[in-house]
Amino acid sequence: MEIFSQLMCKVWKCCVLTMLCCCLSTSSLFGQIVNVVNQNDGSPIHLVTIQSDDEDKAAITDELGEADLKHIKRSATLIFRHPSYRTVTISFQELIALSYKVAMRERIREMDDVVVSASRWEQNPDEIPHTITKIEPGDITLANPATTADALGSSGQVFIQKSQLGGGSPVIRGFSANSVLLVIDGTRMNNAIYRSGNLQNVISLDANTLQEAEVVFGPGSVIYGSDALGGVMDFHTKTPKFSEVESLSGSILTRYASAANELTGNTQFTYSTPSFTSFTNISYNQFGDLRTGNNRTDKFPDFGKRFEYVERRNGMDMVVPNDNVNKQIASAYNQTNFLQKFRFKMGPFADVSYSAHISSSSDIPRYDRLIQRDGNVLSNAEWYYGPQKWQMHQLQTRIYYPTKLYDQLKINTAYQLIEESRNTRRYTSDLLTTRLEEVGALSVNVDFEKLLTDTNELYYGIELIGNDVQSSASTLNITTDEVSAASTRYPDGGNKWYSFAAYLSAKQQLTKNLFMNSGIRYSFVSLKSEFEDRSFFNFPFDEIKLSNGALSGSLGLVYLPNDKWKLNTMFSTGFRAPNIDDVGKIFDSEPGTVVVPNSDLKPETSYNIEYGIEHKLGRGFHIRFVNYFSFLRDALVRRNFTFNGQSQIIFDGTLSQVQAEVNAGEAFIWGLSFDTRIDLGQGISLESALTYTAGEDTIDNLPLRHVTPIFGQTSITLRQNKLTAQFLIKYSGGIDFDDLAPSEQNKTHLYTTNGALPWTTYNFNTSYKLNERYSIGLNIENILDTHYRPYSSGISAAGFNAILSLRANF
Repeated sequence: MEIFSQLMCKVWKCCVLTMLCCCLSTSSLFGQIVNVVNQNDGSPIHLVTIQSDDEDKAAITDELGEADLKHIKRSATLIFRHPSYRTVTISFQELIALSYKVAMRERIREMDDVVVSASRWEQNPDEIPHTITKIEPGDITLANPATTADALGSSGQVFIQKSQLGGGSPVIRGFSANSVLLVIDGTRMNNAIYRSGNLQNVISLDANTLQEAEVVFGPGSVIYGSDALGGVMDFHTKTPKFSEVESLSGSILTRYASAANELTGNTQFTYSTPSFTSFTNISYNQFGDLRTGNNRTDKFPDFGKRFEYVERRNGMDMVVPNDNVNKQIASAYNQTNFLQKFRFKMGPFADVSYSAHISSSSDIPRYDRLIQRDGNVLSNAEWYYGPQKWQMHQLQTRIYYPTKLYDQLKINTAYQLIEESRNTRRYTSDLLTTRLEEVGALSVNVDFEKLLTDTNELYYGIELIGNDVQSSASTLNITTDEVSAASTRYPDGGNKWYSFAAYLSAKQQLTKNLFMNSGIRYSFVSLKSEFEDRSFFNFPFDEIKLSNGALSGSLGLVYLPNDKWKLNTMFSTGFRAPNIDDVGKIFDSEPGTVVVPNSDLKPETSYNIEYGIEHKLGRGFHIRFVNYFSFLRDALVRRNFTFNGQSQIIFDGTLSQVQAEVNAGEAFIWGLSFDTRIDLGQGISLESALTYTAGEDTIDNLPLRHVTPIFGQTSITLRQNKLTAQFLIKYSGGIDFDDLAPSEQNKTHLYTTNGALPWTTYNFNTSYKLNERYSIGLNIENILDTHYRPYSSGISAAGFNAILSLRANF
């Protein structure tokens, strides 16, 4: 019995020791479960990565904000990272002292807005010195724009020029065309044949696909490279979101506008699951001939009237009287757009998306060329752009698993196919000349974001671009159907344009109220054009080769004395490298002038300084004033030139003065902008924007072509439950004829003898939500049926225009 008692005592001791060891082990195990929460509200943070600084060990928090650290040494320093929160770095011993609980602070907390365009990453607009305007989804819905160019113009801060109804060339701070940059979901739209004249490429992007747009005013070359002299227009198209359960939704939109008898149909479908989404958009737009306003000034009662037009009858050109002089015959066109997006979730820290944009138009008549005259006779029987075709296939990968090199990474690869042509036939001629351009554009962008400390953020990346341009031409005898060769617009032996670049940008919080933004970029650009057929022009060279490097930089300061005021200043540089259009083009820029190739060009550079003042009084009052100055050096301008020693040559049957693009220009541009929003209470708000720009060629003291008159808009808006109603006044100053740029003075058919006339229109916009499924929009533009033609435009704007739209959601 004694032996049994001793045995049981030993067994008891072993059990107690075993239980004690288990308890200690369990205590140690549970003691290494860390809990990560939001510093603001204590809510758990999912998908926080916790890494050891001395070895490749990591953990990830679950939906409860918890993670097991049993594999990480207690001597390690731990780094807690999450894309939406500021990085936390603490030692393991400090973690123990915190009882294994870590609070993380949101990067952007209690903020009404974020902007992406300044750095390609989301940022607090209060902390950056750039002047940026956002066009929100509600603004787009209320404005009910027919094209993306019209959506930009609805901001009241971007001037839109139109040479024809199927046009829309944005002008920013005295820069336009190939001196401002178009970006779609992170991919540049500008290519090697973007010209210095006005462009209409922005209308290829369907306005119905826009989620929002951001406009960066001033040079953006540090982040975006060449062409971003005047600014950057960054379009964000609708992107489907993942859902917790499988879902299918969509919408149908129909729209009618009276001024051009426009009919638009749009349908969208969104399919979502927890790991896959799809978005489909299909649009069709049909525009008839645009009717302009009837109410003209007493001094110019016939300005803008279309008294006659050319029509082909019985094999002959006939001048036909126009029954309605306000109907701008030969402005009609149509366009079809398709967008397909797929998005895949590749685990908790990555997703991949594919987008396909496909756009094609009908022939687009170049209205300003169809109203040109030789004396009293119309010059052209036909002048139209062939179908404008654009495709963009885009593959984007986003990784937001923080590492020592980055917190987030984006890889954006895109390939674009562009086809455009110019078709011209002189009045009474049987010869229709077609010049066709085809462009293939490949681009790769790799962008990194890294939060170094709570007060230092880093953005850096690389960009690779390649463009291939093929140019062909032919002449068709429309009577005999005989086809013959014609001179091409660009060198016919092939054209290549390449760009390689790297950039680095940083944001530092110097003090509690002072932020500094800085950046630098180096770009190397090269091109090669080859000439094969010399039967039309005896070029003094077989090929053109250019290689240029450009260094861009920016430095800005933001001072926030309190939550009501923002003071900022910035110095930045921008550049535009010569492209194929600058170097190798042959075309008639205006009657009696021909532009020829020039193989000796270098980049044009801009130097910009600006300062701004913003004041906010709660959420109900916001006012912003910006003053800017830009100096343009080595500007590419057209000057009289010689070709094989001749100052004049025959081009398309016309004796023409020879000109070429040369680095002969220096220009100074300055201006100011003002915008405000005031909440008047009871759902009523007042908004206003005004832009003034001035500038001249400092060598010849001549006005600049793209410096617009003063312009802006003022609106008062009522938002009550289901109804949004807005009364809007749009206005623009004029420019005296003697103050027009010389190239504009040569276009006498576009202006009065007084030059560009000032104008004002009154407009009314409404949107009413009938229920959760149906909504209706009614817009009445130009209520007084005023005739006006925006500066430099080749077609008069719409007269009284009633727009009715119906949208059904399902």
